Amino acid sequence: MTAIHPQAKIGHIHLTVADLDRAEKFYTEILGFEVTSRFGQHAVFLSAGGYHHHIALNTWAGPNAKPPSSGSTGLYHFAILLPSRLELAKVVKRVIDCQVQIDGASDHHVSQAVYLRDPDGNGIELYVDRDPSEWIYQDGALVMTVDPFDLSELLAELS
Repeated sequence: MTAIHPQAKIGHIHLTVADLDRAEKFYTEILGFEVTSRFGQHAVFLSAGGYHHHIALNTWAGPNAKPPSSGSTGLYHFAILLPSRLELAKVVKRVIDCQVQIDGASDHHVSQAVYLRDPDGNGIELYVDRDPSEWIYQDGALVMTVDPFDLSELLAELS
């Protein structure tokens, strides 16, 4: 097997949505991304920090397209890595203030994550990595957990 270059990264995600304006509002007003480009009522490109786009939204399947049924294959979730616990706390507070349902929160030992869905049902993980020096390896394998993550402790970062 030939390995992909170790500096390869996932560059962006492109999502089909039912209502472009509703999706744009969620990703800009709640999660805080900025619009970098828009193609009429058919597509919008969003970024953090001026990159050409991290997230693209489109209605190419037609307005009011239906999401895949539960139990089908497809995107489980995509993850947005925040640079610090404080920045994660800021986004989670906006999510809560906007009454977006949080599906769960987990401490994976290597990271701490909060899970939710966008208005089209796409799963989103908002997370922060722990410093790799804190990661634990056992028999050469990285140890990851699915322990509870206390959001009140995270939100205390804002005080």
